[in-house]
Amino acid sequence: MNLTNYHSHCSFCDGHAPLEDFVKAAIAQGFTSYGISSHAPLPFSTRWTMDWSQMPDYLAECRRLKKKYAKEIELYVGLEIDYLNEDSNPAIDPFRNLPLDYRIASVHLLYDDNDEVVDIDCSLDKFRTIVDEHFDGDIMRVVCLYYKRLFRLVDLGGFDILGHADKMHYNANTYRPGLLDEPWYDTLMHDYFAAIANKGYMVEINTKAFHQLGTFYPNQRYWNLLKELGIRVLVNSDAHYPERINNGRAEALRALSDVGYTHVMELHQGCWKEVAITLS
Repeated sequence: MNLTNYHSHCSFCDGHAPLEDFVKAAIAQGFTSYGISSHAPLPFSTRWTMDWSQMPDYLAECRRLKKKYAKEIELYVGLEIDYLNEDSNPAIDPFRNLPLDYRIASVHLLYDDNDEVVDIDCSLDKFRTIVDEHFDGDIMRVVCLYYKRLFRLVDLGGFDILGHADKMHYNANTYRPGLLDEPWYDTLMHDYFAAIANKGYMVEINTKAFHQLGTFYPNQRYWNLLKELGIRVLVNSDAHYPERINNGRAEALRALSDVGYTHVMELHQGCWKEVAITLS
């Protein structure tokens, strides 16, 4: 039943339980393989990312749990690494040299006109305030800045999986209803996914917001395009609570099947493999 997940956050970053609790939940639900992907360090401390000083303990705990539960589940260690700038992104040596099984790449942060870092992966109310106060209400500019960073992330590389590929779409479309139907945005998204396909990256179907907001990342309207471009996909829950590791999986697999996907990517015996979609 394709019970795998490689995007989740434990108490090493902004998750709400110790790493072992997620592993136990995965075993209890019959997962075949599971990966943890704490938010990687940034050049400054935040409430939601690890610090470099935590990295030895993080890797040691992953090794301990891999050994402890080796007969029950395949465990893998990853990181979710942000593109912040040219000196902090998945392609730099400090991240490349870590003993990881995989890397997820994402964009959560923008620079405003005063070169201040702002977090745009936030609640709708906070997003409105950021757009209005940091970008003079110019949502089109915010969207373009966001995708400019994603294009650069894709170009630089250093990762395996693109995380929540268009995370801004929900807030942006709520800020300006109809934005997703505007021709410039549609062209931007086609160019963006074409660039991803050209590099051969996997794209996660991120189910974190499905039960709350009724949306996936990337937006379901682009799944036909992903299929046409030959982009390999996997289903990840981006869970921050152990009880949510399987949220939205069945719905995502069914929707992928509806657009013609017959396989998803899974990590087994240390290798990424195409595994047939099995619907319950």
